[in-house]
Amino acid sequence: MSTPASGPANSGPGLLVVRLGSMGDVIHAFPAVASLKQSFPALPLTWAIEPRWACLLEGNPFVDGAVLIDRRSWSGLRDSLRRLRQRCYSAAIDFQGLIKSALVATFARPARIYGFHQSQLREPLAGLFYSAKARAASAHVVDRNLELAAAAGATSVLRCFPLPEGSPEGALPPSPFVLASPLAGWPAKQWPLEYYAELAELLKKRLGLPLVLNGPPSAAPVLSQVAGAEVHLSSIPGLIDATRRALAVVGIDSGPLHLAAALSKPGVAIYGPTDP
Repeated sequence: MSTPASGPANSGPGLLVVRLGSMGDVIHAFPAVASLKQSFPALPLTWAIEPRWACLLEGNPFVDGAVLIDRRSWSGLRDSLRRLRQRCYSAAIDFQGLIKSALVATFARPARIYGFHQSQLREPLAGLFYSAKARAASAHVVDRNLELAAAAGATSVLRCFPLPEGSPEGALPPSPFVLASPLAGWPAKQWPLEYYAELAELLKKRLGLPLVLNGPPSAAPVLSQVAGAEVHLSSIPGLIDATRRALAVVGIDSGPLHLAAALSKPGVAIYGPTDP
């Protein structure tokens, strides 16, 4: 890993963290962001994030503020960038490594921008915007993020996931249950839906446990097709609450699984085309 000569000084105006989304990726950045704040407690730390995922930062003791990057319209994006420039930053750390996140960091006009080396970026052109680049040696994204934080000057390592408590939404079984979130942004990651019906039957027969399938309200027509499973529709706070209350989880490579792992929830992870 390449390390700059020095990180941002404690007398600087602030730190900007850029990780716009999504759920699992935001969660995976928590230890690195906590390490930055622990290392530079005098610097206000601001997180640039898309509105959909901002609820994940609620109550986070290592984040002093958030700038919501609304890319759904030109006017929303313009307002977001204006809010971004209302603050001054001694450094921006781009944990996402895409052109869009590098542009957000650049528009903030920090003194330095830290990012991964272009050979490790999905969009190598993003590296053109960085003034300091780290070549991560670790395999897991949490450890890679910690390496980038160290390149930006973090000296204290905090491996913690300060997630919000969540809030109850909809009905859940009063007794212990197993939770699953069958849907993913990338359909190739999904376990065939018919298998959840078999799983529900096995859990009921062998353990006396109900299987609860979580998803957003738009997923109701799909999840209701699974025989023998209970459907729980919720937003992200409702998912967090349901995950905390579940006895165990069955997950695929998507945000809900990474949420469960961050909460140290026991369970089974099903991986297909991606590397765990």
